[in-house]
Amino acid sequence: MNLGKSWTVATKDFAVFRRKSSVLASLLAFPLGVGIGLPAILAVVVQHKHVSYTALVPLMESFAFFFVIETVYLATTLASYSIVGEKVEKSLEPLLATPTTDAEILLGKTIAAFVPTIAATYLGAIVFMAVVDATSRPELGYFYYPNSTIAVILLLAAPLACLFAVEVNVLISSRAADIRAAQQFGALAVLPFAALYVLGEIDAITLDTTTILEVSAVLVLLDVLLFTLTRAAFSREEILTRWK
Repeated sequence: MNLGKSWTVATKDFAVFRRKSSVLASLLAFPLGVGIGLPAILAVVVQHKHVSYTALVPLMESFAFFFVIETVYLATTLASYSIVGEKVEKSLEPLLATPTTDAEILLGKTIAAFVPTIAATYLGAIVFMAVVDATSRPELGYFYYPNSTIAVILLLAAPLACLFAVEVNVLISSRAADIRAAQQFGALAVLPFAALYVLGEIDAITLDTTTILEVSAVLVLLDVLLFTLTRAAFSREEILTRWK
C-alpha cells in the first residue's frame, strides 16, 4: 500500500471540506460549544443549586465522555461528504480509474474524516479542561484536568469511535442516494454512545477509566469486524455496479 497516494486522496477531500461552510461550522462551532457549554452547566449548578465541585466530580467524568459522542457525530458528517459527495457528483468513478488501489482510496477517505474530526475534538477538549480547571480550582485546590479518564477518552476511545463511525458510514454510503440521507442514517452510530452517556448521568454505570477501557476494547473488536465489511463494500466492482 502506498501511503502517499492515500494522503493525496485525503488532501483532495480536505480541499472540499474547506469550501463547505457547513462542514467548517461543524468542526468549529460544535466542539467549542461543547467545550464552553458543559463547564457553563457546572458553574450554573454550583451557583444556583449551592452544590460543590467536589460533589459534581461524577458529573464531570460523564461530561468528559461527551467528547466520544462529539467524535462520532463529526466523523459521520465528514465521511458523508467525503464518500457520498463523490458518489453524488459522479467523481468517484474517475478516481477509481487512477492507478490507486481500493485499499489506498479507502484509507485516504478514512484519513480525510479522521484527522479533522480528532483535531476538532481535541480543540473542544482543551477548551473544556481549561474552563473547568479555571472555575473549579479555587474550591478543589488543584487542577482536576487532565486526568487518567479523559486521557483514555481522548487517546483511545475517541480515535476508535471515530474509526467506527467512518466504517459505518462507508457501509451506509453504499446504499445512500444523497449526503443528507447518509448523515441521517449515519447518526444512528451515535446512539450506543449516547446511551452510555445517559447511563452515566443517571448513575447506572460509572464512566471511569476502567469503563472507558472496556468500551475501547469493544470498539477494537467492532472496528476489526467493520473493516472486513467495508473492504468488501468499498471495491471497484461494488462501486461501479451497485453504488447508484
